[in-house]
Amino acid sequence: MSAFPLSDLTAGLRIEPGSPVDLAAIETDAAPGFDGNKAAGEKALLALAPELEELQERLFAQGKADGRRSILLVLQGMDTSGKGGTLRSTVGLVDPQGVRITSFKAPTEEERKHDFLWRITKALPPVGLIGVFDRSHYEDVLIARVRALAPPEEIERRYDAINAWEAELADSGVTVIKCMLHISAAEQKKRLLARLDDPTKFWKYNPGDVDEREQWPAYQEAYRIAIERTNTKVAPWHVVPADKKWFRNLAIGSLLLDALRSFDLSWPEADFDVEHEKQRLLDEKPL
Repeated sequence: MSAFPLSDLTAGLRIEPGSPVDLAAIETDAAPGFDGNKAAGEKALLALAPELEELQERLFAQGKADGRRSILLVLQGMDTSGKGGTLRSTVGLVDPQGVRITSFKAPTEEERKHDFLWRITKALPPVGLIGVFDRSHYEDVLIARVRALAPPEEIERRYDAINAWEAELADSGVTVIKCMLHISAAEQKKRLLARLDDPTKFWKYNPGDVDEREQWPAYQEAYRIAIERTNTKVAPWHVVPADKKWFRNLAIGSLLLDALRSFDLSWPEADFDVEHEKQRLLDEKPL
């Protein structure tokens, strides 16, 4: 069990369905629900690891038996908000066999021939796995809105399509954890400059990120609308302060653990005679 109440932290991140969203009023450099400093936060994350690992293995084992559960973790955020860092520091705490990570780029020519959810559906995690979307179907109502990549009426249709699709996932046993990694413009600038100061990070720098910064207010508005329009009881949004990397990682780890605990997972029962199989091995002639 964690040394701090998970419910205090996770509840502070969740946006109440039906409530208006004011991203400007949500601090990016905060640590809601956690009283400690960076060192304490990093220690708390590591303390989650044993239970995270065991419950994830139980989920995986259930998937090999008659289970129906899986988790879909959706990570959205502006560039440098830490989607990759979250994967390394948090998702990396569990067995990679039980994780499927998908990083969505611009749709291919083939993908453009289908509805926007076609390629997303193909990437869903099988039963028993934790799926992670590094960017997701929400790009189709975020950058598509900001850059006018689809007509306004199509963007409007997509909000309802997303809600219906996520409701179907919930009905089928998929728990959807949607997280906006909420970073400030000032912190993003700091992180971009740090990449330019470090030759080992040049590969991570994209000049286009500066172009996108010019659209910062438009993106914040697109996020606000997307969160309000797709924030449902079965798939609520979480706004995760991301200026503090250590808190971002702890928050995502806590949300994952909270979801796994809610499944009340048990180990699958043997579908064979355990004592008989033991005796077979004990009676076995030397090989």
